Amino acid sequence: MTSDSSRKIVPRPRIRTLAQELHREGRRIVFTNGCFDIIHAGHIMSLEWARHQGDVLIVGVNSDASVRRLKGPGRPINPEEDRARVLAGMEAVDYVVLFGEDEPTALIGEILPDILVKGGDWGHYVSGREIVEKHGGQVLLAPLLEGRSTTGIIQRITRSAGQERETGDA
Repeated sequence: MTSDSSRKIVPRPRIRTLAQELHREGRRIVFTNGCFDIIHAGHIMSLEWARHQGDVLIVGVNSDASVRRLKGPGRPINPEEDRARVLAGMEAVDYVVLFGEDEPTALIGEILPDILVKGGDWGHYVSGREIVEKHGGQVLLAPLLEGRSTTGIIQRITRSAGQERETGDA
């Protein structure tokens, strides 16, 4: 059985055609990307904010191999299929596409979004900025929900598990 959310996951070879169709329909495409390893409130807030900037939100998700290169051998915690499926299940997300590169520059070139959104912690450097601006698009930084990060969550879980082992509460 195919669910509605799984239909939102677009194979990489089809994303350019989909984006072209959306542009022809006059839809403003918003693109954001990330690892999305353990979804938290900061992700939800950022994705909802991004979706409100245009008509369609496409989310690029780093592949497992890409996450390992970026975050280290213990990551990702959740496999790429699960991360894509969780994002596809969100109301704010219209399409999800996996990408294997460390940076989404090539994918951004395929989609040519009207708006590229990254979290406010990225500052001026945003991968794909030049491509988007060259094609008349905008780069926007989403507001951050302070104190929320996947790395922080993993560190708290690790500390908690260590304390349980020390006290025998496991």
